[in-house]
Amino acid sequence: MDKQPTPTAWLIKSAAAAALLLLACGIATARFGHTLQLPVTTTRDGALVTMNRYVDNPVPDIVLVGSSMTVRLGEQYFKTPRVRNLALAGGSPITALDIIANQRQLPRLIVVETNILSRAPDAELVKRFSTREGHETLFLRPIRTAIAAYENRVHAPVTHAEIEARLKNLLEQPPSNFDNRVYLQRAIGEMESEDPGVAAKANVETLGHLIDALEQRGTRVLLMEMPYAPPIEASRYVRITREIVHRAFPDRSRWLPIDVDRSELRWDDGVHLDTRSAVLVSRYLDERFSSRLRDIR
Repeated sequence: MDKQPTPTAWLIKSAAAAALLLLACGIATARFGHTLQLPVTTTRDGALVTMNRYVDNPVPDIVLVGSSMTVRLGEQYFKTPRVRNLALAGGSPITALDIIANQRQLPRLIVVETNILSRAPDAELVKRFSTREGHETLFLRPIRTAIAAYENRVHAPVTHAEIEARLKNLLEQPPSNFDNRVYLQRAIGEMESEDPGVAAKANVETLGHLIDALEQRGTRVLLMEMPYAPPIEASRYVRITREIVHRAFPDRSRWLPIDVDRSELRWDDGVHLDTRSAVLVSRYLDERFSSRLRDIR
């Protein structure tokens, strides 16, 4: 009788076959353009990638959590080393903060964006990355390694010097003159119609508990408000959220103000900073991170 393959051998063969298939797709796409396409990344897919990367890598010194407003602050914009951005597009800062609090090791400094607090935390995501349930098993890691090796060979990573040169050139340009009035009016209408009060109060209460738990373990947690376009600042949503958060956290030393020249900032839609503005805000925060880290024992 033929010898039956063991379960381990079967898993290894399956992983190898999957790796070859993904590599073949990558080669075909690189050679023939968009003839073959992988599925488009969804909001949940992006959150999974972000959190998977966090739990599988060394703990950074500084972590940013928040909504899509903070997603715009690319890690490559910071000169401060070991900064990780765990903001989730379409999500709540409570989700990432809860996941961080459930890890064995913590960053020295966490900065929480408080602009969007009307969204419920993603309990499924928290459970997945707090218990390691459903997390990547060891036999799948060769697939990730193979794909990464292929990508690095075909698309060599941009060097730090190249990034700095591009950012320097961007900051030397004048602010954008893009006409965003249509998008701005739409955003104002949405933010005038939504009352975030009930959800924001619940999330602020949870935020307070998480801050206490994290700081008892030696991490410092600061709060920040990302800048809006001036017409958005007066909207109902912003007023109510700001009142709730500042009432809960009145200590000014808890806040990391973003005092960037607003005349230099532009927003694609009144809410989300454009790239040049995001770099300006990131560099402003950069200047304050070093002193904050010195204050943390």
